[in-house]
Amino acid sequence: MSTVYEATVTAPVNIAVIKYWGKRDSALILPTNSSLSVTLSQDHLSTRTTIRASPEFTTDRLWLNGVEEDIAASKRLVNSITTARKLRKALELRQQNDGIATVPLSQWRIHVCSENNFPTAAGLASSASGYAALVSALGTLYKLPQTTSELSRVARVGSGSACRSMFGGFVAWQAGVADDGNDSLAVQVASREHWPELQALILVASDKKKAISSTAGMQTTVETSALFAERVRTVVPQRMEDMKAAIAARDFPRFAEITMRDSNQFHAVCLDTYPPISYMNDTSRAIAGLVHAFNASRGRVAAAYTYDAGPNAVIYALSTDMRDLVELVTYCFPREECVLPEAFYPDPFSVFASPDQAGLHLSDPAVVKLAETIGKFPAGSVRRIIHTEVGDGPRVLPASQSLLNDAGMPKRARE
Repeated sequence: MSTVYEATVTAPVNIAVIKYWGKRDSALILPTNSSLSVTLSQDHLSTRTTIRASPEFTTDRLWLNGVEEDIAASKRLVNSITTARKLRKALELRQQNDGIATVPLSQWRIHVCSENNFPTAAGLASSASGYAALVSALGTLYKLPQTTSELSRVARVGSGSACRSMFGGFVAWQAGVADDGNDSLAVQVASREHWPELQALILVASDKKKAISSTAGMQTTVETSALFAERVRTVVPQRMEDMKAAIAARDFPRFAEITMRDSNQFHAVCLDTYPPISYMNDTSRAIAGLVHAFNASRGRVAAAYTYDAGPNAVIYALSTDMRDLVELVTYCFPREECVLPEAFYPDPFSVFASPDQAGLHLSDPAVVKLAETIGKFPAGSVRRIIHTEVGDGPRVLPASQSLLNDAGMPKRARE
């Protein structure tokens, strides 16, 4: 039986607390400012990718969630694969020069099969986990000697935020200054074990496609926003240092305030763009108001919201406050009777849609009073709820979890 050259990897989603917005080089995806994110658990949000290389394959092929896609149609995908192949070719040449037998994997075509474990209509960007899984699988298949930070540059040319999904825990994407992007890479600020009490609640307010893509929005902002220029020059550098210090000290109030202020300013920059860009909707703003009301009722900063280029909220809170927060959110944003949201709750929570519908009750009198004050929003305003926690980086899976069959074709394919 011939040897199968294959790797299967899962990679996580990350949510930025210091936002990346704007490129100084679109081809290399070099950002105008550094950013910092929290990696979320792969038990709830991840991309699994299998890559096989074979001399029998006649062309590179890709399947996403069971549907075949045209690799050549995506310049960024081609760039990532080509860059990884160059690194493998360099390794093969070194091995040959040292008299070490080598398999010419860099010359073989590949089959790539990739699936998300979260709903494709959940309104969550999958490019970060997708490209991180792709590059991690290529690195494993090709046995590349590069460090994770060095490989993050390969993920970056596919999707900027993907470089941060190459690590678990808390991750900084250093903007760098070099024209070739050599110093624009990701580094881990702290591991997931550093702050296990930190949890996240994702509220999907819309699963519709954005009217203005992030790529188009970034370009217009860079060209037209005076506020953006000030953000890049003075605000972000200081916030990066302040956020690193807050994480190091596990100082949640400081972490939360910086997170919310940076989210607010990011969306203010979007509104300062000409013509203005508005990614948040009425539900987004209502959730932000709920968080501030929750903090006021606690007499401290107990939760923090953040919004990327879309209406969906991510709320951070410590485990000691999360249950009350979940109960408040599900009370104020009840589900539609005919639609069961996709919801994932790790222990000690169970799956539920809303307190009144699932037999749960608001246990804290202060939360009861707050819920009555806020009231209920229209059913279905929040379409899905995902409760998760800080997670690890890409995981290499055993061959038994491959997405490809013996012939190198998807086990689950759709016409």
